[in-house]
Amino acid sequence: MKDENCGYCMGGELLDKFGIPICKLGVSDLVLFKEQSKKGRCIVAYKDHVSEIVDLSEEERNAFFADVNKVAKAIHKAFSPDKVNYGAYGDTGSHLHMHLVPKYKDSEEWGSTFDMNPQKTFLSENEYKEMIKLIKANLE
Repeated sequence: MKDENCGYCMGGELLDKFGIPICKLGVSDLVLFKEQSKKGRCIVAYKDHVSEIVDLSEEERNAFFADVNKVAKAIHKAFSPDKVNYGAYGDTGSHLHMHLVPKYKDSEEWGSTFDMNPQKTFLSENEYKEMIKLIKANLE
């Protein structure tokens, strides 16, 4: 099932508002979050338009978390964060997805929750391409 108003389902302009597609994973799509105040921040979005983790079978849930784990490993290898925070929200957008947010000691928001979209750090097209290349090179 797809929702015509969902950026994760439809891609294109809807996704372009906040993210850049990186690649498809086992049961998910990997998206680079455009706002990069947390260097390497990505989103793992489930392949189908489901709202809750409980909407998945055990097998689907395990495959989703395997994708999240794969991306977390890539982020650790590529960017060496001190911690990766995981956020699964969706009050206004009901597509199951998880934000993977690298956190760095002695940087803004260390020791607290991350700001969903601080609108502070955006990169050039070439910088996004290089970041995507680095993430992809570290996916196992």
